[in-house]
Amino acid sequence: MGDVIVMNEIEATASRLGIDQSRIDLDSIRLPPGDNFGIISDDEDVYEDDQLEFDTGFGNIIVVGNLPVVSKEKFEKLEGVIRKIYSQIGVIKDDGLWMPVDPQTHKTLGYCFIEYNTSQEAELAKEKTNGYKLDKAHIFAVNMFDDFDRFMKVPDEWGPPEFKPYTPGVIACLSSLLVVSVDNLQQWLTDEKARDQFVIRAGSDTEVLWNDARHLKPEPVYKRTYWTESFVQWSPLGTYLATVHRQGAAVWGGADTFNRLMRYAHPQLKLIDFSPGEKYLVTYSSHEPSNPRDANRVVLNIFDVRTGKVMRDFRGSADEFSVGGTGGVASWPIFRWGGGKDKYFAKLGKNMISVYETETFSLIDKKSLKVENVIDFSWSPTDPILSLYVPELGGGNQPAKVSLIQIPGKEELRQKNLFSVSDCKMYWQSSGDYLAIKVDRYTKTKKSTYTGFELFRIKERDIPIEVLELDNKNDKIIAFAWEPKGHRFAVIHGDSPRPDVSFYTMGTAHNTGRVSKLTTLKGKQANALFWSPSGRFIVLAGLKGFNGQLEFYNVDELETMATAEHFMATDIEWDPTGRYVATAVTSVHEMENGFNVWSFNGKLLYRTLKDHFFQFLWRPRPPSFLTPEKEEEIAKNLKKYSKKYETEDQDVSMLLSEQEREKRKMLKDEWEKWINEWMLLHEEEKLERQGLRDGEASDEDEEEEYEAKDIEVEEVLDITEEVLPFDD
Repeated sequence: MGDVIVMNEIEATASRLGIDQSRIDLDSIRLPPGDNFGIISDDEDVYEDDQLEFDTGFGNIIVVGNLPVVSKEKFEKLEGVIRKIYSQIGVIKDDGLWMPVDPQTHKTLGYCFIEYNTSQEAELAKEKTNGYKLDKAHIFAVNMFDDFDRFMKVPDEWGPPEFKPYTPGVIACLSSLLVVSVDNLQQWLTDEKARDQFVIRAGSDTEVLWNDARHLKPEPVYKRTYWTESFVQWSPLGTYLATVHRQGAAVWGGADTFNRLMRYAHPQLKLIDFSPGEKYLVTYSSHEPSNPRDANRVVLNIFDVRTGKVMRDFRGSADEFSVGGTGGVASWPIFRWGGGKDKYFAKLGKNMISVYETETFSLIDKKSLKVENVIDFSWSPTDPILSLYVPELGGGNQPAKVSLIQIPGKEELRQKNLFSVSDCKMYWQSSGDYLAIKVDRYTKTKKSTYTGFELFRIKERDIPIEVLELDNKNDKIIAFAWEPKGHRFAVIHGDSPRPDVSFYTMGTAHNTGRVSKLTTLKGKQANALFWSPSGRFIVLAGLKGFNGQLEFYNVDELETMATAEHFMATDIEWDPTGRYVATAVTSVHEMENGFNVWSFNGKLLYRTLKDHFFQFLWRPRPPSFLTPEKEEEIAKNLKKYSKKYETEDQDVSMLLSEQEREKRKMLKDEWEKWINEWMLLHEEEKLERQGLRDGEASDEDEEEEYEAKDIEVEEVLDITEEVLPFDD
């Protein structure tokens, strides 16, 4: 019947197109072999990659042992308990739970098989439930089904393990049984030209490029279309580049080519965050419920970056992961990493801060830190110290407070009570030496506020605190920023459109006196501060309403190095070495999308325009292995080290000059060639032009005569209609 329908459709189509079927020999048609007729789809590689997740034998099946042995009457009850436990971890396939029964006694055999949709769910179930205590006599023993095949292949007689020499450049992704050949993941740090990389996204393309400032242009490294579905993100030390997709995240690595190192399954993924040491990746998704009255469901997974295994997952309503029950994410990241290493992470809850350690991924002391009405906290960048803020309670009867808590002991190191507070913000200095608390206080009339700073000297004995008020304490604070690795900070204060910028110092190691002001710059078009990663230099930027005003300032010398403008700039970012600054106009504006790269002292090096420009990110560098003393020695003897690079710069400058001369010569030769060709054509057409002019000379022989005439133009200036009285 189906063949008849197909033939009828063919005849109807042939009739409509006016084709005589009797003249077509269908048997002579030979189609290419294969289901796809030899035509490879553009997403064939994606299809093959997806198959890797499922075509792995029995990797999605677990065996649960040490179950109670029950009779037929209790079979359904035991099966229901097991299904309830394991369905919370993943989706069990239809008929995916099988509990064998002894055919003679009709009792269970004490174990069962559970089949999940994916191997990741099966591995997670094994990790979560192996050792699970059902009762005193039954503690689950969970194994992967594939492990039994491996156990059966163990030889009866022991032999020494085979020695395999280390092969650099190969990474085994165990979770997907995939072996990938990659570059040394740190190779990009050994670039002979000491260049830095950055990644950009424009349209559907994502590109990694070298910042080749000597040649005044970026050098392409790697480009891929549809590499990500939303955004990309470097890991904190620059080892990995993460991409985000609907199915989850992936990390890539390399210097010249970027290979995929690992995938992390997380449906409807929206946000990601790395731990500071790159050991862990946090993924986040929010799912709308079927019932509009219910809250959104939030899923957070913490993956081991190298193995791809889920170390801990968190699930619940959106209210559980937001402060104040707003139903959304209060701030991202929800989990904040602390201690300078990937040892602790914490999240803010209602009247508590939950602090976890990564050895077991459980709460420290198995309980959260109870703090009544706490609304914000922050980690020291280098030490396991928490700073937390509690607002006023009881209508002002109980003052606001800022506390410093040592982890894991949870002992309070320092506390400061604050009165008449309307708002409070915490700013840690990058080395963890200082903590600034910006405090907005009510005046006595409660009709307005003023701002001051509480400055904690964390590394000094008993953590002394200083109070700083601006010369005009009623000035509005627009921006605040610490100098990285330094003792200075900058504040933008006053009223727009021309606020002031003040610089302060906490004192050097030889002079730890009170905080003091260095200088105040009056009337600057600035609303944002961007310190160089190495300190000393800062960019005073006027974004949004200031249309991209830039001032490059030397804080050591207290002088402006340059002023410039990148019209409509939306983003500013220093490179990790502090040598270059990138300014960008992203697609929030429809025009002038692209980025500029500047030297640290404000010289525009090159400009790149990109339609639909979305992202610019410098590739971070890991911390230097040099000691502070060695860095100081290099800085003192910089002229000795710089001779080599000055010679190289001179060679590059000469090369660029030669290239520029060659370019001008080429343009001149092209112009002269065009002129000569035009003059030759003009000569060839001379006789033809004379013929068209009835033998008259061409334009070169005599000029045409023109007659000048005066033309009078009459113009009506005004028309007024007036009714006059008529006298009889």
